[in-house]
Amino acid sequence: MSDAPVVVEHLVKRYGEVVAVDHISVEVRQGELFGFIGPDGAGKTTLFRILTTLLLPDSGSARVLGRDVVSDIWALRRQIGYMPGRFSLYPDLSVRENLDFFASVFGTTIAREYEQIAPIYSQLEPFNDRRAAALSGGMKQKLALCCALVHRPNILFLDEPTTGVDAVSRREFWELLARMRTSGLTIVVSTPYMDEANRCDRIALMQDGRILATDAPAAVAASFDRTLLAVRSPDRYRTLLALRGYPHTHRVYPFGESLHLADDRVGIDATRAAEEAAAFLREKGIADGRVEPTSPTIEDVFISRMGAVDAPAATAA
Repeated sequence: MSDAPVVVEHLVKRYGEVVAVDHISVEVRQGELFGFIGPDGAGKTTLFRILTTLLLPDSGSARVLGRDVVSDIWALRRQIGYMPGRFSLYPDLSVRENLDFFASVFGTTIAREYEQIAPIYSQLEPFNDRRAAALSGGMKQKLALCCALVHRPNILFLDEPTTGVDAVSRREFWELLARMRTSGLTIVVSTPYMDEANRCDRIALMQDGRILATDAPAAVAASFDRTLLAVRSPDRYRTLLALRGYPHTHRVYPFGESLHLADDRVGIDATRAAEEAAAFLREKGIADGRVEPTSPTIEDVFISRMGAVDAPAATAA
């Protein structure tokens, strides 16, 4: 049996006719920062609730730290740190009161665990007497993280920890996770933000309860198997409509301030593909369109594989 801290095999969870987790199999390695990446409704929260013993699966199995999430529920809960997606601390209690409460639940104290939480708690201490409800979004996330760490868990589950916070707080939060990871703590995080995938050691792309790909972020991006072009035009909508009629369009979609065009010809030279697409646009009266080769991102891979969600999930070691 695998000694990986998280081992999921053919896991299924349904809500009526909706399959929230659809035969997922995945392993998380010791000491890595592993990310489940996908939009709302992908099944991330349901999966996390199963892994943290809050929800029973319909079939399949999941083991965390070598313990079954169904039969070893009480032994496992003391070893897990869990931060749910929504702020779930007591809004009428102060920062200190919330942290004291969660420490006492696990039979410890802030003083005893100060070294464990100091990198985060040091930023909260000046606001010890402030009610949790009065904290900013970023400070609420840091308080929730402190409460999840105060009992020295052996693994940490963070469900969309940066949703709803500003860009600076998002960056600071991920920097905290990177520092925590150096201590050897296994961290499992979910996020809908594709740009955060690059901060993980490995990722699993999720959609409709299934895993589309599992690998290191750079390897996932490199798995894009089409020539990819970036198309920029002042009239982006007109350009999008025109490219939908281009004979060599495999897929075209908005991407930031440009459009991304995946050419349907396998092995086509990128420069040639760009020149031909630009010539097509000129024929359609779009003379100011610029077309150039571009490197695929994790988001491009996700969009590409969404169309294959009914096929067996693709994985890589």
